[in-house]
Amino acid sequence: MEYEQHATPSFLGDERQRQSGLLLHVTSLPSPHGIGDLGPQARRWVDYLHDAQQRWWQILPVSPIGPGNSPYEPLSTFAGNVLLISPDDLVAEGFLAASDIEHSPLPNEVVDFDAVLNLKLPLLQKSHETFLARKSSHWNDEFSSFCHEHAGWLDDYALFYALHDRMGTRTYLDWPDELVNRDQAAMDQWRCELAGEIDACRFRQFLFFRQWRKLKEYARAKDVQIIGDLPFFVSPNSSDVWAHPELFLLDERRRPIFRAGVPPDYFSENGQLWGNPIYDWSAMENAGYRWWIERIRHLLLQVSLIRLDHFRAFAAAWHVPATAETAKDGEWREGPGAALFHVLHQALGALPFIAEDLGLITKDVRELRDAFHFPGMRVLQFAFDGTAENPFLPARYTVNSVAYTGTHDNNTTRGWYQNLDDAMRQVVWQVLQHEELPESDVAHLFMEMMWQSRAALAIAPLQDLLNLGAEARMNVPGEAEGNWLWRCPPDIWESPHWQSLRQMTVDAGRAAPLLHD
Repeated sequence: MEYEQHATPSFLGDERQRQSGLLLHVTSLPSPHGIGDLGPQARRWVDYLHDAQQRWWQILPVSPIGPGNSPYEPLSTFAGNVLLISPDDLVAEGFLAASDIEHSPLPNEVVDFDAVLNLKLPLLQKSHETFLARKSSHWNDEFSSFCHEHAGWLDDYALFYALHDRMGTRTYLDWPDELVNRDQAAMDQWRCELAGEIDACRFRQFLFFRQWRKLKEYARAKDVQIIGDLPFFVSPNSSDVWAHPELFLLDERRRPIFRAGVPPDYFSENGQLWGNPIYDWSAMENAGYRWWIERIRHLLLQVSLIRLDHFRAFAAAWHVPATAETAKDGEWREGPGAALFHVLHQALGALPFIAEDLGLITKDVRELRDAFHFPGMRVLQFAFDGTAENPFLPARYTVNSVAYTGTHDNNTTRGWYQNLDDAMRQVVWQVLQHEELPESDVAHLFMEMMWQSRAALAIAPLQDLLNLGAEARMNVPGEAEGNWLWRCPPDIWESPHWQSLRQMTVDAGRAAPLLHD
């Protein structure tokens, strides 16, 4: 399908404004509270990005995590992950006493999500009690304004969360039928019974978005902007599906008819069966794509640029019957295509998107990306199939692209290289025109190549800057457990790599000032 060319300009500008940044999820930041958060260490991270002439900080989704602690399986696409709320900043604002956070430090090496949950939920509950006891008109007015402004998603999410906690079931589909089907009388009854829990949930969201806004403003003052990540699909066990079943392909019992995934690819020989419900695009269109408009509008309050994960599904998505055992048993079906982006443009103006166009990319996907001038992704680890036409070779990058050494789904560059057999290493050496490439040099060389490329934006995971191996990998696609755990070494601030990053950025001409939007 050929799409009409749209007038939306590239958000990344031209070759004279080439810039760079680092990929690091918030959870991986240092902190004494078991998980990275939105507080002092996040601001210190921004300071170091600024000093190293980096203009972009790319993160993963910050919605409430789902099964396997995945940020791509959230309980709500709108809500924030309250485990990222900073206890230190709650002390600074008087919601907690300093003695409240004088606990034994949790592990620095990995995130122990259960331990973090047990630590932070009581602190958040105490903060809510302080808020209720304070009776401050300033805080009450700010909280009321937040609840009013976000009522479109917050009311459903708060009830959904409170019901989940009370019912203790794995999925909302195991609730009584009247709640699964959102019977109004049952909903009203439970809103009364769970009024305290609902208010506490709203308050936690208030704290999250208040801290997030302050962090974004701090970063902007330092000439650092944030790249957010928008999963294409939502979780089957989410307030999104529960509150808007008419927008998904569900059966009469509200269970998915199809599940999302991808066919066999680079990451998995059986494909990946994600299990997410599939959108009913006819219903979305009839509703004026309002849900998508609000979803994008909400995320743009938090970030300046959005990576559209699984971009190819906007052209066509892999539909796997709900009864299938693997993702092999699916078929491609058309997505919304250009119609959705035209509506988004009309409602929101310029569309600051990066198209995650990795994997099996067909002509219709490229045409959709190019019709709106969305920059695509170029990942150097994918460049070594021995062909001169490989689009991931740096010589083939266009200005309107984002160049990566690797992503959160890849091994670290050093870990990737360590796992290559001798024949593949020879291919790498030949392509890079090196007689030999020691393991200790590959990550730095990859970064230099990305920084020297024509791509308007170059990004590397922090793991590659620090030259870490496979032990620092963030995610293995297709594996449900053991992911999303990695955290920065506690001595990151003393690393000599910051100075080398600054020098590399200056040498590559990527130290241009950020153009504020």
